[in-house]
Amino acid sequence: MVVGMSHAATIHVGKTHAFKSIHSAIAKANAGDTILVHSGLYQEGNINIDKRLTLIGIDHPVIDGKKEYEPISIRVEGVTVKGFTIQNSGHSSMNDIAGIKIYNTNNVTITDNILDDNFFGIYAQESRNCHIENNRLRAYGKAEHFVGNGIHAWKSDSITIVGNEIMGHRDGIYLEFVTHTEVDSNLSQNNLRYGLHFMFSHDNSYLYNTFTSNGAGVAVMYTDRVRMEHNVFNENWGDSAYGLLLKDIRDSHIQHNVFAKNTTAIYMEGSNRIQMLDNRFENNGWAIKIFSSCMNNTLSRNSFIQNTFDIATNGGRMTNRFEENYWDKYEGYDLDKDGIGDVPHHPVSLFSILVERYPSMMLLFRSFMVTLFDRSEKLIPSLTPEHLKDDKPLMKSAII
Repeated sequence: MVVGMSHAATIHVGKTHAFKSIHSAIAKANAGDTILVHSGLYQEGNINIDKRLTLIGIDHPVIDGKKEYEPISIRVEGVTVKGFTIQNSGHSSMNDIAGIKIYNTNNVTITDNILDDNFFGIYAQESRNCHIENNRLRAYGKAEHFVGNGIHAWKSDSITIVGNEIMGHRDGIYLEFVTHTEVDSNLSQNNLRYGLHFMFSHDNSYLYNTFTSNGAGVAVMYTDRVRMEHNVFNENWGDSAYGLLLKDIRDSHIQHNVFAKNTTAIYMEGSNRIQMLDNRFENNGWAIKIFSSCMNNTLSRNSFIQNTFDIATNGGRMTNRFEENYWDKYEGYDLDKDGIGDVPHHPVSLFSILVERYPSMMLLFRSFMVTLFDRSEKLIPSLTPEHLKDDKPLMKSAII
C-alpha cells in the first residue's frame, strides 16, 4: 500500500501488504519516500539503495545475507536505515563486505539497528556528514583475518559515531584518513585487536567511551590534534596490550580519563606536545611507558594509585614536564601544609629499568632485593633519569 501526498509517500512491506519484498518497494519508491518494513525474514541478496529513501524496520525485521551477499549497500545521499536486524553478510579477502556499507556519499543516518555475524559491521567509504548511532554490533571471529571491523570509516569527514555497542570484531571502531569526526559514548569490548584504532586521522575527538577487555584498548597512530576525554580504558591484558597506544601523534589532549587494570595504561613512542591532565591510573602493570623519542609533553594533576610501576622509560635526558601529580609511592613530606610535597618525586624506579632490560627479573618482584635496589638508587642515582621528576607532587589525589 502507498499512502501520502504525491511528493512523499509511505510504502509498507510485509506478508500482509502489497509489497512482499524490499527490492520491489525500492523499485516503486520515489526519492524522499519512506519504506516501512514489517517484521519477518528478508533474504533478498544485496539490497542496493540508489534513491534518497528512509527505511524503517517495524519490530526489527531481519535482513539476512545468507553468508553470500552484502545485505545493504547505500550509494546515494540522504538515506536513513533504522530499526533492522542485519545478519550473515558474505566474507571476502578481496572486498570489504559489510552489513551496511556507505559508498562515496553524504548525509546518511544509520541508527537503532542490530548487526549480527557480519564481516564488517557498518562501513563508510569516502563519505561525509554521516551519523551512526545506537547500533548493536556483534561478530564471532576467532582470528583477526576471519572478521572485519565493527564500525569502519575510510577517507571520510565529519562522521558522528554515538552510543553504539561493538563486540567480537577485529577492531571495534577503525578510522583511517578520517577528519573532524566525533566518537562519543560507545562501548567497545571483547574485540580481537583494538577497541578503537586511528590511523592518519586528524582533528578528531573521542569522549565518554568505554574500552574494556579488548586485545588492546585504543591505538592512535600518525595523527595530529586529537581530543581524548572522559573515557574508561580497563581490563586490557596481555603481552602487547595497552589501554592507550600513542605512536607518532602530536598536539593532542588527554584529560579526565580512567585507566584501570591494563598491562600498560599508556604506551608513548614518538609523540610530542601532548597535554595529559587530570587522568587516573589505578591497578595497572605500568601506568605510563614514555620513550625518549617523546618530547615536550606535559603531565599534570594525574593520579597514580596502586600501579606496579608508575613510569618506565628507555632514556636518560627528558624534555617532558611532570608537575603536580599525585603519586601513592611518594615518601616525601609537606611541612608547610600547602598540599604540595616539599621534595621532588622521582617516579622511575631502578627495578622498573632492570625489568625493561631483563624481563625475567620480575621473579624478584616484592622481594627484599627490590627494596634494596630502589633505596640504593635514591641515595646514589646511577641508572634512573635524573631529570624525570615531579618537583611539585601533590599530597592528595585531586581526582574523584
